[in-house]
Amino acid sequence: MRGLITNAHIVRSDGITHGCLLISDGLIDSLKDEECAEVEVIDFEGDFLLPGLIDIHTDNMEHYLQPRPGVRWPSTLAAVLWHDWQLLGSGITTVLDAIALGDYDSAGTRTALLNTMIDGLSAARASHLLKVDHYLHFRCELSDPGLLPIVERHIDNPNLRLVSVMDHTPGQRQWQNLTLYREFRRKKNARVWSEDEFALYIDERRQHQLQHVPPARRMIRRLCQERLICLASHDDTTPRDVEQSHENGITISEFPTTIEAARRARELGMSIVMGAPNVVLGGSHSGNVSATDLADEGLVDVLTSDYVPGSLLQAAFALTARGFELAPAIALITKRPAELLGFTDRGRIAPGLRADLLRVRLIDGVPVVRNIWVGGKQYL
Repeated sequence: MRGLITNAHIVRSDGITHGCLLISDGLIDSLKDEECAEVEVIDFEGDFLLPGLIDIHTDNMEHYLQPRPGVRWPSTLAAVLWHDWQLLGSGITTVLDAIALGDYDSAGTRTALLNTMIDGLSAARASHLLKVDHYLHFRCELSDPGLLPIVERHIDNPNLRLVSVMDHTPGQRQWQNLTLYREFRRKKNARVWSEDEFALYIDERRQHQLQHVPPARRMIRRLCQERLICLASHDDTTPRDVEQSHENGITISEFPTTIEAARRARELGMSIVMGAPNVVLGGSHSGNVSATDLADEGLVDVLTSDYVPGSLLQAAFALTARGFELAPAIALITKRPAELLGFTDRGRIAPGLRADLLRVRLIDGVPVVRNIWVGGKQYL
């Protein structure tokens, strides 16, 4: 299959050029800055031509399997395909579906969904139904007593590209403020404690942490290092949190909650991943550090959609509205996540790479996906 895109503003790693691009057999064949003539021409009318977006952390599939608390959608395949289409429409061509291993105060809900999500993705892939290139990101809750057998059962999944470790024990990291933690659980899980009940609950959680977190950290580090799987921390809050992560062989600080933690991660040479919704909303919805403040200091390497797939593209253009140049802003959601996870065949517009491409037009300041190609195949 051969096709030609003309009259496009091509956003490359080193800047923006105006010209045309030839797609051949699913790959980028050539780039030209002058007008050219070929078959199957698509006139971009001056729209942006971007690499397909790479999202290394999205919880989006859970929303389709459990659209409301207590509601379990009866068709896993339908949920997976709806998820896939939403990603595609958001401009995401490569995704790491973030799946929780282990529970924290969710009564086993996420553990019950684990096999369902993995099996659903596998079935859709085997039937050639997926449009987006799907991989896995395992989010491991270290304080869950049942975590390690689950990790051992799934660690050799061939689609696993990233493992992150979480410790949601109240009183530290994201939940240093116990008042905020208590209010969050009241809203999310309708948990209402008396003072004595809350004190007992906190004591139990901390005992679980002492007993289960250290051995879980050690084993997960070993399993990932043996398999050359990237390892990330989650919600580092203090410089000491970052140092502990670094000492455990972790190279990626995902969602640091304070600027002090992000600065320490940079000093230690760790990559910093922040949520695109934080950028679009102008700050963290949970009171953590603003991603734009970190970006202003050069403390963001990768943006990820987290819980809103459409936020990824919007966040990059929101940064340009703050004065960032477009090419490096787009690199946060294309080139740099590709480099972080070793995807050498995508993330940039260059000859020989996969033709994962987006046509984007700004309408009232909002980036709108007008066409999309995955591996050279056009879907929109």
